[in-house]
Amino acid sequence: MKPPAFEYVEPRTVEETVETLAEAGEGASLLAGGQSLLPLLNRRRVRPAVVVDINRVRDMSAVEIRADRVRIGAMGRLRELERHEALRGALPVLPATVRLVAHPQIRSRSTVGGSLSHADPAAELPALAVALGARMVLRSAEGERTVSADDFFRSDATDATDATDATDVAGATNTPGAPAPRTARRPGEVLTAVEFPRRDGFRFCFVEIPRHGQGGFPLVGVCLGLDLARTNGARATTVTAARLAGAGVADRPVRLARAEEALRGRPLDALVAGLTGGEPDDALDGVLDAAASEAAPPSDLHGSAAFRTALLRTAVRRALARLAAEARTEPETAEAARADVEGRGGA
Repeated sequence: MKPPAFEYVEPRTVEETVETLAEAGEGASLLAGGQSLLPLLNRRRVRPAVVVDINRVRDMSAVEIRADRVRIGAMGRLRELERHEALRGALPVLPATVRLVAHPQIRSRSTVGGSLSHADPAAELPALAVALGARMVLRSAEGERTVSADDFFRSDATDATDATDATDVAGATNTPGAPAPRTARRPGEVLTAVEFPRRDGFRFCFVEIPRHGQGGFPLVGVCLGLDLARTNGARATTVTAARLAGAGVADRPVRLARAEEALRGRPLDALVAGLTGGEPDDALDGVLDAAASEAAPPSDLHGSAAFRTALLRTAVRRALARLAAEARTEPETAEAARADVEGRGGA
């Protein structure tokens, strides 16, 4: 199919962008990487009066590394973030997780703002943003505001494999015929940047179980971060704080707060001992039960809700085992972040 007729505008500044959005009202869509908007246009799922191409907008792709956070422009390409050397040192879980998204060709076009605005419940970056406690910077003609990741993502109104907020764009305005929005972005707003707290002291990893091979959305993914205190020299650690978010386990990316609470105060080595041939720890079952109790995954042709809940338990186990292995082998002061694609040869 061919897209419907629309007016094409190519602003060069954020100011021009928000002015155009204000004038167009709810009849505008923003175009960044185009990974989601273009298929929707071709299928005439959306019929915007105006398409605002923000690929030439200045100052929306910079990476700023600060003492307490990393600020990334919404037009930052995923492939560039994957290869960003300074980012690997400042917030290594981000480029490591980006590496799991689709294929290099797609990552070369896709943007961080587009992925977050698209807000697919099964996608990696929204879950990462929730786990890290990221803040979205939104701009409109009325001014600028920030929204926490917990408040930015909303329940999905349509099927995750087909719905979009008219993006891979950095915050597209709702258009006639578009699916219901899945974020707190208001009409006339553009997502200009994302701020990720560095959370020094935490070790993070992202573990996902893909649908089939590499490249698609995962069946289930988890981003786990642990703040650890040594309790037995260099061989054991105790969880003093945890952050855990799930992808593909609900109608939006969600914090699994009950599992976080169940992890606090637990010796990490004891939790994972049963996974490596040691004595099983009943506390691990409590953590997994807590995570499963907060999940409400969909059932579709890729797997039932019960199957996805079982995979969530598997993903949490694998994330704990990975962080425990890193804690045993890396220096106490080192930040560790790894992303792991599990199940490429089967879950």
